[in-house]
Amino acid sequence: MNTNNNTADMAGSFSGRSSRRGRLRKFFQDFYLVIILIFLYAPIVTMMILSFNDSKSRTLWGGFTTKWYTQMFESPAIMEALYNTLLIAFISALAATILGTLAAIGISSMKRTPKNIVMGINNIPILNSEIVTGISLMLTFIAFGISLGFKTILIAHITFNLPFVILSVMPKLKQTSRYTYEAALDLGAGPLQAFFKVVFPDILPGVLSGFLMGFTMSLDDFIITHFTRGAGINTLSTLIYSEVRRGIKPSMYALSTIIFVTVLALLLITNFAPRDDAAKAGSKRAGRPETGGKQNDNEMAGKKRIGLILRGPGFKKGLLAAASFAIVCTVCAATYIRYASQSSNELYVYNWGEYIDESVIEEFEEETGIDVIYDLFETNEEMYPVVEAGGVAYDVVCPSDYMIQKMAENGMLAEINYDNIPNIKNIDPEYMEKAESFDPGNRYAVPYTWGTVGILYNTKRMEELGLNPPAKWADLWNPAYQGEILMQDSVRDAFMVALKSLGYSLNSTSEAELKEARDLLIAQKPLVQAYVIDQVRDKMIGGEAAAGVIYSGEMLFIQEEAARQNLDYQLEYVIPEEGTNIWIDAWVIPKNAKNKENAEKWINFLCRPDIAKKNFEYITYATPNRAAKELLDPELQNNKALFPDTDELKHSEVFQYLGDEVDMIYNRLWKEVKSE
Repeated sequence: MNTNNNTADMAGSFSGRSSRRGRLRKFFQDFYLVIILIFLYAPIVTMMILSFNDSKSRTLWGGFTTKWYTQMFESPAIMEALYNTLLIAFISALAATILGTLAAIGISSMKRTPKNIVMGINNIPILNSEIVTGISLMLTFIAFGISLGFKTILIAHITFNLPFVILSVMPKLKQTSRYTYEAALDLGAGPLQAFFKVVFPDILPGVLSGFLMGFTMSLDDFIITHFTRGAGINTLSTLIYSEVRRGIKPSMYALSTIIFVTVLALLLITNFAPRDDAAKAGSKRAGRPETGGKQNDNEMAGKKRIGLILRGPGFKKGLLAAASFAIVCTVCAATYIRYASQSSNELYVYNWGEYIDESVIEEFEEETGIDVIYDLFETNEEMYPVVEAGGVAYDVVCPSDYMIQKMAENGMLAEINYDNIPNIKNIDPEYMEKAESFDPGNRYAVPYTWGTVGILYNTKRMEELGLNPPAKWADLWNPAYQGEILMQDSVRDAFMVALKSLGYSLNSTSEAELKEARDLLIAQKPLVQAYVIDQVRDKMIGGEAAAGVIYSGEMLFIQEEAARQNLDYQLEYVIPEEGTNIWIDAWVIPKNAKNKENAEKWINFLCRPDIAKKNFEYITYATPNRAAKELLDPELQNNKALFPDTDELKHSEVFQYLGDEVDMIYNRLWKEVKSE
């Protein structure tokens, strides 16, 4: 009896431990799942919340608003990018599906060895890196003299979609029976009719799968699109990328939120939609017929089935589908023609992001009748290889000082005919003289904007850290600034800060001086919160850092935004005592420009005082146009952050191109700084 009780107790004890272990296992499984979901979706949820934030800051909640969604739908750039994305995805997927299906049918009829070779070749693009595919396609287009644009993106997307369609269709072709096709021929059907009535229904799931895969991949693609797109065209991926590079707008949060919600809704509909029992039953049809004595029976059965198909109402449906397909192709062709057609009187402009008032472009088009195709770049280093390659023959470009010198020395610029630019008289001679440091004789460049690089600091944060306002570049190495400094993510700007703090020229070519600057930048890294470009203004407005290296042209925007948000701290700008970079951005005409006279009309138009004033009020970067400055309010004319006194600039310099070998040294040392 005792034995039985002990056994029961042991069994109960074991059952209890097993139950506890089961609950513990389930707890850890659920906990693990929750952690994974948090890592996956927390960033998306954050983005969705920020899309309803009234403030542009990523750290301050300014109240609930839907204005960013309104702004998104009102943005011509976003709507055009959305239209381009959907159109390219649809046409490329459709074309790839047709070509890929035909290719798969041809491959399936090959003997084993050639088939394996062809399928191996087909798989190479799938395994290949996208950046290799993108660059190779770009070089191919340039080599054959095909201008980059809508048509090159379309061709590129068809190219990389083809292998996926072939892979989707091939398994379905293996499941089809040639006997049913032969039976249809025996019953009097033509080869084409037999294919569409017998073979095509069997492979249709693979065809649709290939189309959807191509459509999805085209929607999602960035790398190949980036390398094969030309002037004046963006997809959602390239637009979002360009916005992120210069400080993403809240309207991008709204756009990304809508994309995510739409995809999620489609997934839910797909997964929870009721199943069609008839379709499931139809999918269980027999594939390959058996060999031996059953072959004739299969052939007879196939003939009976084919006879029913050929005599049934499906033929009318096929005609209707064909008609619909023809209509779709007509619409797509018409749209493509609209994009591919070129105006006889046009101007290709390549400029920095948000570096012109859009109404100025419209006004220029109305006055001159010239159609402006406008494209953007984010850095001089990004712009240079694009212009050099010549895939897009830009007519007028707006680089910075040192890059203009590099382009001129490499024979990439055409001399400007100043007889066609009478408004050049409005440019202050002081800036034409400064421009000669990178453009001797003012042969190639007309100044557009100028400014300085300085330190923006948070007065309240300085008090909290017990620091005096920065007055020198050397102040940015104070240990009290740990995690509080924003540095420019730019080779020349970063090294300028270090070189000036050491008392060297910002155009130093001495490797010893540059290595000393590198070591100084590495020593500063523990104090640096982030290396940024345009994001510095948003971070400083949001109170995320005590000090940041910034371009003076950002100051007017910062002052206006700080006043709008009624911040409890001030953001002040100072030009360090050691001197700084005086930068000048100017318009130049590439040597391969096809519309040089139109480019000179553009430059002359922008030199007009009223137009220069309008541009200044939009981009807030100082204008070298003396006549335009005189039209500004006295308060703006006396703003020392925008228009500093000459004494403040006595130790300052303009960047110069130092040669490819020195550039390589700068870039190598910068990589060493970033990798530490």
